[in-house]
Amino acid sequence: MNDEPRELTADELWAPCDPCLFDFETTDALPKDLMIIGQERAVQAIDFGVNIASFGFNIYAMGYTGTGRATAIRTFLEGVAASQPVPNDWIYVYNFSDPNKPRAIRLPPGVAVQFARDMQELVAELQREIPRAFESEDYEKQKERILRELHEQRNAEFSRLEEKANAQGFALIKTAMGLGIAPVIEGQMLTPEIYERLDAATRQSLEERQTALQGEMAEALRRVREMEKNTKRRLQDFDREIARFAVRHPMEELRQKYGHLEEVPEYLDEVQADLVENVEGFKSQEETEGGLAATVQASQRQALLKRYTVNVIVDNGGLTGAPVIFEPNPTYSNLVGRIEHRAEFGALVTDFTMIKAGCLHRANGGYLVAEIRGLMTNPLAWDALKRAIKNRAIRTEELGAQLQIISTVTLEPEPIPLDVKVVLIGDPLTYYLLYEYDEDFRKLFKVQADFGAHFDRTPESCRAYAQFIAARCHEEGLLPFDREAVARVVEYGSRLAEHQKRLATRFGEIADLVREASFWARRAGRERTTAADVQKALDQRTYRANRIEEQIQKQIDEGHLRVEVSGEVVGQVNGLSVLSLGNYTFGKPGRITACTYTGKSGVVSLDREAKLSGRIYDKGLLTLSGYLGGQYALDKPLSLSATISFEQLYEEIEGDSASSTELYALLSSLSQLPIKQGIAATGSVDQQGNIQPVGGVNEKIEGFFETCRRRGLTGEQGVILPAQNVVNLMLRAEVRQAVAEGKFHIYPVRTVDEGLHVLTGVPAGERQPDGSFPEGTVHARVMARLAEIAENLKEREKEKPKADEETGPESEEEQESAAEGNHREE
Repeated sequence: MNDEPRELTADELWAPCDPCLFDFETTDALPKDLMIIGQERAVQAIDFGVNIASFGFNIYAMGYTGTGRATAIRTFLEGVAASQPVPNDWIYVYNFSDPNKPRAIRLPPGVAVQFARDMQELVAELQREIPRAFESEDYEKQKERILRELHEQRNAEFSRLEEKANAQGFALIKTAMGLGIAPVIEGQMLTPEIYERLDAATRQSLEERQTALQGEMAEALRRVREMEKNTKRRLQDFDREIARFAVRHPMEELRQKYGHLEEVPEYLDEVQADLVENVEGFKSQEETEGGLAATVQASQRQALLKRYTVNVIVDNGGLTGAPVIFEPNPTYSNLVGRIEHRAEFGALVTDFTMIKAGCLHRANGGYLVAEIRGLMTNPLAWDALKRAIKNRAIRTEELGAQLQIISTVTLEPEPIPLDVKVVLIGDPLTYYLLYEYDEDFRKLFKVQADFGAHFDRTPESCRAYAQFIAARCHEEGLLPFDREAVARVVEYGSRLAEHQKRLATRFGEIADLVREASFWARRAGRERTTAADVQKALDQRTYRANRIEEQIQKQIDEGHLRVEVSGEVVGQVNGLSVLSLGNYTFGKPGRITACTYTGKSGVVSLDREAKLSGRIYDKGLLTLSGYLGGQYALDKPLSLSATISFEQLYEEIEGDSASSTELYALLSSLSQLPIKQGIAATGSVDQQGNIQPVGGVNEKIEGFFETCRRRGLTGEQGVILPAQNVVNLMLRAEVRQAVAEGKFHIYPVRTVDEGLHVLTGVPAGERQPDGSFPEGTVHARVMARLAEIAENLKEREKEKPKADEETGPESEEEQESAAEGNHREE
């Protein structure tokens, strides 16, 4: 096995973008259209989901924030929707047969607003024409004739009754209680005193005749009331006839205009019938002067006129294709609409004109895009969306009714048929959780559009980056970028992707860099953005966020945090960790120490014992025991005690990227070979001693480089990293320059043996056929030390029986006393 260390050249530390890839001077020469970049898989999924007409094939766009999900979806959907037909308008109108259940009527696009305006004009016209018809001379004459006939008939009836009463010796009189009869003798009405003086026979005769007359009078009054009712009906029929005549012409105009529509003629017939029945509300009436009565009268009149209002729920007249609705706040009411209320005489009242549309109404016939987080955090919103999709209808209900908080009479608008394609934007974890635990989700959102975090870096993708920059500059009025500036942005895209052959799809961060670079170019008085402006934006972004990093480096400089970058120490290695604070990530070096001694407790992590470690770290630690057993205990038990610690680290440790570093420290302690403190190490390790790739290598290297730079570069400092991570390197210019000048070194390793050679300067050693290692190698020294520990343990085991014999057996009382003492200690 060849464990000779290899060192990376400066050219291997990053992947520059050649400005010659671009055939423009500035991005002003590029198309300004926004295109979808690097998301072919997601675009194909969206295209499939949009075009398949089967039920349940709605789309879940999964990916992490900043990967361009919303922009890509908007761009794609708007392009598709532009070629699709404009959906119908929708209105709510008064339901004359059941006022609590407003009717929903479908109208062609752009017709709803005009129909509502025509209905408003109809009511206004009838408010003028109907009073005018009832104020005409013909109407007054006909009304007077009907009333005169009633008067004549009533007078005739009363005359007949009076004649009969007179013939019977009685007279008709008017009292506060109505008509009455009184006895008359010799032309004089009898007073109560005179009546009492009459003889009994006369009084009896008068009473009998009076009783008969009262019956006839009651029958006459009944006939009079019937006459009055008939007259009232005649007047009402006459009023209706006048009303029919007044509304016939305006209604015919509406029928001619809208009679070809499916549901409108029936509605217009109902309107006309209701207008005729409620013509009294259109007559000119004297307003009550002030007070509650006037308010009530005005409210009743307004309520009557509102019956003929048209509530436009959806107006698609301004669209040229299918609607694409992005709902930023998908609450229950914003989804399915709401029923508003107004205060009236101390109570909350509502009517069909107060039904308001939700985003499902506006997106009907097109596309609705919403974030899953908003749906999940707003009460009842997720259930409302699923219910609407399953039932293929939008049912607008009050939120209180859904929660069953109140039980009152309210509106129940007719559900509106729903035909919409829903696109949810969310993270992968939420998708997997919903798919696993929500049965409706897997039936309703069958299309998964997976937005990746990066894509291959090719000349074509670099040019796509350039077009993205051009679109941003055009849309936001930014300075154009020259080709060198575009190349620098491409390099930053590889840094975000942490891969030399890939570009990040975190277009939110790329767009921010474009904006910031344009700002610095303007401040410098330039007419175009250069590579220097892009670098200035990156440097300023780092400066705004790296205060904590600088404080840590100062603590290292001052010795408060001990990090050695020169010399050699046994059992101590500089490890590398990554800290993320908000939008800034940086590397932090730290000492990892190991102590080995005679015992059988195995490898113990002090951080794990202090409960400062996570599960992945614990697994990495256990891997070390597997490596030690497989390497040094093939034919004998492995006996040792060792402790490992991240020195001066007081927060929780997670991840296995330091497992190889811990192994280096452990083998250094066993072999008593000192480790070069100018070399830091990172990398995971498996039980066979293979080094595995880790994340954050750029930040780790730059963090240790900064520590060394501040202490002074000696030319013997550097970093060991997994060979698989070389392709992930996109290091800063100052690190590359130091490597080029030989002041800093980066060693890619594939095995623990290679790393040991770099750190100790001593070959790790290759196992011989007899199972031993060459003399003087690291593994040979470790084997010797382990054999020494095993021998020490063996000697201790031999000495223990002798010590027990010299001590002698304890008395029964001493044994009991010792048992009690042990019990108390436990």
